[in-house]
Amino acid sequence: MKTPTPTRRRIAALALAFAFAAAALSPVVDPSPSPAQADNPIVQTVYTADPAPLIHNGRLYLYTGHDEDGATWFDMRDWRVWSSDDMVNWTDHGSPLSLDTFSWARQDAWAGQAVERDGKFYWYVPVINDATGRPAIGVAVADSPTGPFEDALGRPLVQNGEIDPSVFIDDDGQAYLYWGNPNLWYVKLNADMTSYSGAPTQIPLTTQGFGTRPGSSDRPTLYEEGPWVYKRDSLYYMAFAAQCCSEHIAYSTAPGPTGPWTYRGTVMPTQGSSFTNHPGIIDYKGGSYLFYHNGALPGGGGFARSVAVEQFDYNPDGTIPVINMTESGAPQVGALNPYVRQEAETIAWANGVETEPSGEGGMNVGWIENGDWIKVKGAAFGTGAATFDARVASATGGGAIELRLGGPTGALVGTCNVPGTGGWQTWTDVSCPVSGATGTQDLYLRFTGGSGYLFNVNWWQFAT
Repeated sequence: MKTPTPTRRRIAALALAFAFAAAALSPVVDPSPSPAQADNPIVQTVYTADPAPLIHNGRLYLYTGHDEDGATWFDMRDWRVWSSDDMVNWTDHGSPLSLDTFSWARQDAWAGQAVERDGKFYWYVPVINDATGRPAIGVAVADSPTGPFEDALGRPLVQNGEIDPSVFIDDDGQAYLYWGNPNLWYVKLNADMTSYSGAPTQIPLTTQGFGTRPGSSDRPTLYEEGPWVYKRDSLYYMAFAAQCCSEHIAYSTAPGPTGPWTYRGTVMPTQGSSFTNHPGIIDYKGGSYLFYHNGALPGGGGFARSVAVEQFDYNPDGTIPVINMTESGAPQVGALNPYVRQEAETIAWANGVETEPSGEGGMNVGWIENGDWIKVKGAAFGTGAATFDARVASATGGGAIELRLGGPTGALVGTCNVPGTGGWQTWTDVSCPVSGATGTQDLYLRFTGGSGYLFNVNWWQFAT
């Protein structure tokens, strides 16, 4: 276990205060949720940006950028993956892709998107080409949605000094790569997803297609960056970050994947303490969702952003309503099963903790101090749980896991003592009795003990 930076600890430690204060700080935030209900931003352990959702085998995977702590510019060195099957409890899969993956890249691990084709996963990302000093688009490939990803080409896929790739595969199997700032481009990808046919084509940025930017002759349209292309019924949509700075999210539609585009309006107004925004829109389990980022976490802002999500309904004519940022976020889809093994890094809200790669594979929760806690939303206990098991490790004297319902100081239904194990990655199982955990409840794992770091948690599971 390494010693975390003070900035990151401060982010986590202030998360509870944020849950109380966020509604009061901004008029666009829903004032009703209590700390037990706050679920936006969806990740509290690190700063995240530029969300790109993907559905695989009934689970939603979310690919994001990562703003470094204390940054005064877009200091981004790796990308992160998260996943959920209920839209509120998110599993941290760590960083399977970084600048180091691309031997030819130098900096700027900015906004990208991953797609699946023929059992492989392709992640398209912008980086600075070390040879030219200019932005280029790379592509990495993996056999799993969580990686690890490897450079598919050993060189850029395409480069013209512009950023923010987005990939769309049409119903006929033709894949398209879109990208651009200040211009907007597309190219037809070949079936291998790592090469393309023809030359990149510039999409005309007309005011009819992308709206009118007030007071700018150099860039007359609203289009700024971050295209997100998808198809719904027979209509093609392109959402994009509009009119820097500060950006809002707007969209256009077209009868085909290459246009002609018609501007339709605002999706999300300028909100949220970040001068950038970035859309990712997807349908999942009967709902429609907009992923975006803001600066809502403590210490957040334009260079310390956080991904959030809202559920919405299309208008009857297929247009997108105006969607405001909220603290409450999307509702839970279904419930979490506490009677199967749950990774400790599956979290709806975290206070004080962080995650790290586990020696047993995957990630674990660590840097736990007295009073820290994790919220897991909507655990379906049914008629009642009898025992709780957890996989733990400690290089110190350990501590205890308090099992509470409804809040970090809610009803106590069990306490599991955690011993010292001789190392932060020296794992053992602990078990304790549970009484009073019935129905569907928000579960809080509250950690207690002495001073300093107490223990790590890899996974947990209840039993009847």
